Amino acid sequence: MTMTDENGTAATAEVSAAKSAARHPVPERTAAGVPASPATIDAEVWPGVAHAPSGTKALVAGKAAGLLFKAAVRRLPLRVAYPDGSVLGTGGPDAPVMTMLRPAAFEVRIGDNGLIGLGESFMAGDWEASDLAGVLEVFAASVDTLIPAPLQRLRTLYLPRTPRQERNEEHNTRSNISRHYDLSNELFSNFLDTTMSYSSALFPLSDGALDSVPWDALAEAQQAKIDRLLDKAGVGSGTRLLEIGTGWGELALRAAARGATVYSVTLSSEQRALAQERIAAAGYADQVTVALQDYRAVEGEFDAVVSVEMVEAVGYEYWPIYFQTIDRVLAPGGKVAIQAITMPHGRMLATRNAYTWVHKYIFPGGFLPSVRAIESVTQQHTTLRVRERMGLGDHYAATLRLWEEQFIARSQEVGGLGFDAVFQRMWLFYLCYSRAGFQSGYLDVQQIVLDRREAQL
Repeated sequence: MTMTDENGTAATAEVSAAKSAARHPVPERTAAGVPASPATIDAEVWPGVAHAPSGTKALVAGKAAGLLFKAAVRRLPLRVAYPDGSVLGTGGPDAPVMTMLRPAAFEVRIGDNGLIGLGESFMAGDWEASDLAGVLEVFAASVDTLIPAPLQRLRTLYLPRTPRQERNEEHNTRSNISRHYDLSNELFSNFLDTTMSYSSALFPLSDGALDSVPWDALAEAQQAKIDRLLDKAGVGSGTRLLEIGTGWGELALRAAARGATVYSVTLSSEQRALAQERIAAAGYADQVTVALQDYRAVEGEFDAVVSVEMVEAVGYEYWPIYFQTIDRVLAPGGKVAIQAITMPHGRMLATRNAYTWVHKYIFPGGFLPSVRAIESVTQQHTTLRVRERMGLGDHYAATLRLWEEQFIARSQEVGGLGFDAVFQRMWLFYLCYSRAGFQSGYLDVQQIVLDRREAQL
């Protein structure tokens, strides 16, 4: 995870400061269980959050943004409650409620930084929500119409661009990855299940049943997701498997249990250390190699390649290299199975140069592909072809709900690791922001199977 200043330049010292800060008292919590923002925020740790933008330009932009925001929410199915008692929106009594505490600060933040300001204003405590994912789902469902079309066409003139140092060039990629995955294994263990799987699960349920799936079903559903990918890639006894993106080792463990020999690559030293511990404890150290290595540097030949939610971290410009690498190392007759978070193709094209709150605070250098983009890249740059795919966006929404509930329940433990209230609000916003994307249909996640059958005809 990365923090950046208002100019979009990386300020990774914020992460280090947040991680190594003296342990904080347990933050006060709102009625929804969300850590309440402290009265004062450390500007050295959170320079983009501690103070709302000021000055004439910011005030003018804030006034304009406030008018646009109010015009947009007046027609949305939610309720936006202001300190003066006014309520905007078309939502009824059961609609999600966005409660404005400091509307002027909220407006200058979104006026200065658009949707980045929306997230920063929540981190700062300018607004609250009893159902944060519900509020964000309404915005996600209306993303194409929130801003008038003429202003959308001008977005490249006023929105921040991706800093050069966050592009996924080979010398930057490890830094981008470590800023999220090297925060703390203990942090992730506080909201992940026992498999330490940080990707969508696959539940034996569908439709409304996913809305109430319990926590104790998650570990088995994560293993079901992995097993389906391994089955589709044909992984069994004697298979030489390449895994791109180790995570904390659960897929490598389950592949080794089938008798496969696994070569897994990661750029996270924290994940690698714990994965190796887990693999050794299970007795598979002789079958599994976990290398701290960029995927582009992989050599050799493999019967199968599996990669779970890794392509999102590759970056738009590098998708051809990612799939060319897989193509290069895949043995004749081999199969590929990937799990990828996707977005609609039109939205992907419209946002491919955008720098968002998620880039600034969560995944520097990341970008979500569309299914069409994956098909196009593989057709143009490789001999691989998409053979099968299955969408499981509703399953990701359920997975994220369980992570969110667990993260809130473990607030005291997270605070004990040195992560303050602003960090916890940031992380909760990220989980709810993601869940809203899947619940609204703005995002999906696909299991995609590729092989070379067409090239062999």
